[in-house]
Amino acid sequence: MNSVELYNWTPALRVMATGLLLAMGPLCWVWLRHRQSGVAGRRRALVLLTLFLTFDLVLFGAFTRLTDSGLGCPDWPGCYGSVTPVGALAHIDAAQTAMPSGPVTHSKAWIEMIHRYLATAVGVLILTLAVHSWVSTLKHKDAGMNTVKPGWPTFTLLWVCLQGAFGAWTVTLKLFPAIVTLHLLGGLGLLALLCTQAVRSAGQSRTPLAPSLRSALLCVTVLVWLQISLGGWVSTNYAVLACEGIPLCNAQWWPAWDGLGFEVWRSLGHQTSGEILPFSALVSIHVVHRFVAVVVAIALLILTWRLNAAQVLPRQARWLQMLVLMQVLTGLSNVVLDWPLLAAVMHTGGAAALVVVLTWALTASQRISDCFHVRAPSAVGCTATRPIS
Repeated sequence: MNSVELYNWTPALRVMATGLLLAMGPLCWVWLRHRQSGVAGRRRALVLLTLFLTFDLVLFGAFTRLTDSGLGCPDWPGCYGSVTPVGALAHIDAAQTAMPSGPVTHSKAWIEMIHRYLATAVGVLILTLAVHSWVSTLKHKDAGMNTVKPGWPTFTLLWVCLQGAFGAWTVTLKLFPAIVTLHLLGGLGLLALLCTQAVRSAGQSRTPLAPSLRSALLCVTVLVWLQISLGGWVSTNYAVLACEGIPLCNAQWWPAWDGLGFEVWRSLGHQTSGEILPFSALVSIHVVHRFVAVVVAIALLILTWRLNAAQVLPRQARWLQMLVLMQVLTGLSNVVLDWPLLAAVMHTGGAAALVVVLTWALTASQRISDCFHVRAPSAVGCTATRPIS
């Protein structure tokens, strides 16, 4: 693997063509299914479909990481300079013979390349959204019809390009923990951007929230992002099994602290000095994630209680309650059942769903500071005065 050229652009056009071919299916479906819906209707359908496929991509990215397939093809963007593992059979055979358990095997190479194809297809869909927004804006400019604001899809396009760069660095920097974690957060950020556009495109009025409730929603969202960052750090450092037992960790409530685990800029399994990362550092990473998980779960439950008491955002509140339960169960399963693949992928999916639902709640609501309060301390006695736009 050391002799492999990290960046080999020979198959780049073919990889992009594969992504374009995959994207044509969803694009044709949107056009045929919503050809009578008008510009706004087709755009909303495309945003929702792109959001759904991006969520699937995040799940498949978790599957790629959890099956140790991130280096299934040790170069980028192809596989040993080929557009598919079929053209790299000799290289993969040699690598698999040298190391039968990986990191390069035939199955892992296919998992890695499928992830790249899907990522390219999502990129094509987001590019289509950006182009569609600009064309619609320019077309209706003279008529005074501001049908589409291109700022959001344009920023999303720039974001997905940066996300692609992090995907490349994930491979070329050999699963550098900070890069892999940022790649995960970038994928969730992409979900948040698409969710915001999906909610805005509905054209519905925002739900008014009292200042304290709106602030609570913002604070819980920040806490969830912090916990997801810690979860990504646990996963990318392979610290999930550093603790045995629940609620104790290796028969201790709070094992001895080792801050080496939180040195950010270092290679996988090593300290910044180059020495091997001690096991106690992995334990500290795991314990911090556990502690913050309890705080976040309580914060989410309190938030849903307040939303229900105020009788606002009922669908989002129900989703948050279900997702908290799912995250607790899958998190416990990862420890008790020794990190089963299904539970681990579902745990990442639950985190992604939390990001979507919280973004949905934030985008569909607004802070109201001049409304009179009714019996419920977080409820307000007025209605939204402007649509989501």
